[in-house]
Amino acid sequence: MKPDQITYPPLNVPKTVIDGVWIVDSGPLRAMGLPIPVRMTVIRLSGGALLLHSPTPFDVRLNDDLEQLGRIEHLIAPNSGHWTFVREWQAHHPDVVTWAVPGLRERRQVRRSGIRLNHDLGASAPDEWREEIEQIIVPGLAGFAEVVLYHKASRTMVLTDLVQNFEPEKLPRLVRPLAHLAGVTGGRAPFYLRTIVKLKGLEAKAAAERLIALGPERIIFSHGQWFEEDGTARLRKSLEWLLD
Repeated sequence: MKPDQITYPPLNVPKTVIDGVWIVDSGPLRAMGLPIPVRMTVIRLSGGALLLHSPTPFDVRLNDDLEQLGRIEHLIAPNSGHWTFVREWQAHHPDVVTWAVPGLRERRQVRRSGIRLNHDLGASAPDEWREEIEQIIVPGLAGFAEVVLYHKASRTMVLTDLVQNFEPEKLPRLVRPLAHLAGVTGGRAPFYLRTIVKLKGLEAKAAAERLIALGPERIIFSHGQWFEEDGTARLRKSLEWLLD
């Protein structure tokens, strides 16, 4: 399949979601040998600073486009799988502040990478965006956690892998049945991720209930077709496995 058939063109350009929120579609990347689309979310804070959630590969033209929107001041590595491109952005923005999901800095691969992680994200948002963005950590076993952001003004929720919504026609034909069995074509997390989060018990369920209670209008995530409307209802369906 051609890259444009797998991803969501135009690629590596900021696309407006709503005032103060953009997405950047990129890829395809390879995960377990499969080509997959990937997405970054950009939020502009009230003072003009930009927050880059789950940075995609650095691109000079993309960087220039973003600098027209605001100052790139914050990078977020939101879970254990979405940090690999942070260092590229750090190289071009040496003063940028990088925030990491709890436990990320302890991982051997991360330690060996030379990536700079300035702060660990906590259960509540830091002062830099506390007034504008709600922050929730969804925990799991084996050191997994995912930081979820909720942009209050636009009712936009930003996840990473807790919801995936691959479109079958964008996948190689031979892997479509496997993707369906894994759940990632139905707006859910893959089976292995559901398992390690579900086993966290009441703590993970409480985090999911908190996400639903925020009442998001739209849900952005890193892989697949994101939810542009009916966010709360679609999120509840996506997290049924955790809410039961």
